[in-house]
Amino acid sequence: MSDARRHAEVLPAHAKVLSGADRATDTRELFSRTSAKLRRHIPFDSAVWAATDPETGLITAPMLVEYLGSSEGCAEYWESELLEENVLPFRDLTRAAVPAAGLRAVTGDLPARSARFRRLLGSQGVDDELRAVLRVGDRPWAVVSLFRMSGGAPFGPAETMLLAGLSGPLASRLRRFARPSASGGGTDAPAPGLVLFDPSGEPTSINEEARQHFSQLPEGPSTPSQLGLRLPIWVVATALQARAIARGRDRAGGARMRIRTVDGRWLTCHASCLSGPAGQPGPVALVIEPAAATDRAVLIAEAYGLTPRELEITQLITRGLPTTEIAATLFISPHTVRDHLKAVFGKAEVSSRGELVARLFGEHYRPV
Repeated sequence: MSDARRHAEVLPAHAKVLSGADRATDTRELFSRTSAKLRRHIPFDSAVWAATDPETGLITAPMLVEYLGSSEGCAEYWESELLEENVLPFRDLTRAAVPAAGLRAVTGDLPARSARFRRLLGSQGVDDELRAVLRVGDRPWAVVSLFRMSGGAPFGPAETMLLAGLSGPLASRLRRFARPSASGGGTDAPAPGLVLFDPSGEPTSINEEARQHFSQLPEGPSTPSQLGLRLPIWVVATALQARAIARGRDRAGGARMRIRTVDGRWLTCHASCLSGPAGQPGPVALVIEPAAATDRAVLIAEAYGLTPRELEITQLITRGLPTTEIAATLFISPHTVRDHLKAVFGKAEVSSRGELVARLFGEHYRPV
């Protein structure tokens, strides 16, 4: 089939899938509606949809797992993704010219070239995986994996093209849900929580503050632990990323992600691998704590689609600098500052500097 014909067939399906996304009121509903529509055009047996932190690409809430039965294998899937040599890791798709690809297509119909297939997918009866990163520019807002079980045909070029074409439009819709709202829960929050993992990844100790933070996280896949509680998969993946960095496998973005609680507060989860004897990798220390105002502001600025320069100007505005000082600090003209500020006001839907500061730093609650 020619590329022109494939493109012509993709367009109507593209619009139909997005019609479901347009009716969603939150991220999880967008995943659910999109998946239902997409399945009519790209038949699949099971799927995983996961929101990601746009700065680091690490998974965060919410996550939708469909038709996979128990979620006990979820931790193994992400352990393979982050620690093993795989074909089509999400971090590569984030930077790829086309943000979607099928496992059989890229391996020349030899999926066992990927550790993920050898260790997990093949034994679970999966025949092919079509995965994509939903991104705006180089910012990933979600990842998706569609699976076909044994006996099904591999995902074809037209199906890959359809999913790739949905990447930007879906990501643009997803990032809107990170925008602030005046509604939400209270501001009281526990102090930073701490979890320690041994070098093999087993959690060994936790403080009460971490337990309190975990109790406020949205429902989703989790893994049992010896600590008497199930650890959310988003937390486990952050600790795994710290181990990947320690092994020199990945350094982009660091082991850090932001997540919203059930009452709409932002938390930051970050981890690092400590040094053991003779410089060997030691335990992983993971901290989960209320997100700082500047951290929330950067994420919310991403949600409004501010450019790096617009974000710089916005941050200087929050420090109370007038236009002339902003221009001098950034080595641009006052006229250019005013042009950028006009664009920022339009994107954030405000009409004054005071409203802008309140929106980015004050109104940071929204139901998940």
